[in-house]
Amino acid sequence: MYVLDSSAFIHDFHTTEQTATIPLVREELKDESAYRYDAMEGSGMHIHIPNDDTTEKVQRAARESGDLDVLSETDVRLIAASFELDGVLVTDDYAMQNVAEKLNVDVEVIAREGIDEQRHWTFQCQGCGREFDEEKDRCPICGSELARKNPS
Repeated sequence: MYVLDSSAFIHDFHTTEQTATIPLVREELKDESAYRYDAMEGSGMHIHIPNDDTTEKVQRAARESGDLDVLSETDVRLIAASFELDGVLVTDDYAMQNVAEKLNVDVEVIAREGIDEQRHWTFQCQGCGREFDEEKDRCPICGSELARKNPS
């Protein structure tokens, strides 16, 4: 089963396999892509609402990888739906791909290349330059804001 992100509807993704998505995806779509969603729902696409436990599991994984701050509620719930349905997540979003890989959820990309490797982001203080493994609101040393830093 393919679990479809907004990009699947925007780029007119086609498959003969069963498909699923979540209601929040419909809210992100406009014009033709919204009509594609409606047509697929009318022809049997499964609309899934992931449970809160799975959503929390995805949030923990995203926090650990450093991707939580760039994922929307829709993104988190799509990954959770893919996890629960043992489906293939169809998305072009790199942060979603990173978290999905951390949770052993298969991903298929549409318009872009997929990620080459899983990343664990670090956070660097904009004031004193210290680096932290976990995201915090402010640097515990000097109080400045932290920014996500590419680990490579």
